Amino acid sequence: MPARVDPCLAMLVDRPPPGPDWAFEVKWDGYRLAVHIEPSRVRIITRGGYDWTDRFPSIAAEARLLGLKTAILDGEAVVLDGHGRSDFGMLQRALGRLPTTQGPGEIILYTFDLLYLDGCDLRRLPQRERRRLLEQVVPVDRNGAIRLSEEVPADGDEFLRVACAHGIEGIVAKHHERPYRSGRRPDWLKITCTRRDSFAIVGFEPSTVPGAIGRLLLAARRGGELVYVGGCGTGWTQAESRKLREVLQEIATDSPAVKLKRKSAVFCEPVLVAEVEYRAWTDEGKLRHPSFKGIRERADDATVYELK
Repeated sequence: MPARVDPCLAMLVDRPPPGPDWAFEVKWDGYRLAVHIEPSRVRIITRGGYDWTDRFPSIAAEARLLGLKTAILDGEAVVLDGHGRSDFGMLQRALGRLPTTQGPGEIILYTFDLLYLDGCDLRRLPQRERRRLLEQVVPVDRNGAIRLSEEVPADGDEFLRVACAHGIEGIVAKHHERPYRSGRRPDWLKITCTRRDSFAIVGFEPSTVPGAIGRLLLAARRGGELVYVGGCGTGWTQAESRKLREVLQEIATDSPAVKLKRKSAVFCEPVLVAEVEYRAWTDEGKLRHPSFKGIRERADDATVYELK
């Protein structure tokens, strides 16, 4: 049994692929995890290879109840809002990163692939066969902390339209006949309703509300440098805004990481990465309608967006 498997990552495309060779699922908005079930323990490994078992106690406890000797489940840890949609901000609050009344017991793992089962490495099998075995391990009607990410038998364009109308981040398409291959490959494709990427936080502008943030100042990479790509002023509660300001003030600096002059700005060391949803890029190279979704960690393989 492998100690770790680098995950298969979906390539971003503009439209769903046509034809009967593709399976479609909801694109979940959370933390990508691999659950390793071993004879004497359960390990929960992030996309970046870090052991986060202690952060997901309900998922680890339920994995022990699946009745498997050895297995590796691939999935996404999420928290659902009142409409059944995954919400990254709610997940961060449940993990204790932002103020909340939610707890880790609300976190669900939607599993969508099975890489190893009872002594057998399944990665060379086609996706349809791995899926058949996964549905035996995690049935469609299973509730609790570990659930099945269902395949939707629909036309890709129509499924994307409905997903976007319901406020879902997007959809994922997986080729039925492909094996599981680590890295970003065209075996899996993602189609999003809005764009979403990670940007370095290089400072903030104070809010008129005492102790809060008015705008985060964001940067992308170009070569070996950081380039300012605009400010983000929405996506947080007042409590979250005050917490962010406290954190950023602790890493304030007099040497900005980008070429930017703002009279009221407080610049900080570019060590935190913000997950941001946005519509498009302006002609001036700035984010259009950005909204803050949370802080990504390096343990989740957070990478700053690279400008072409």
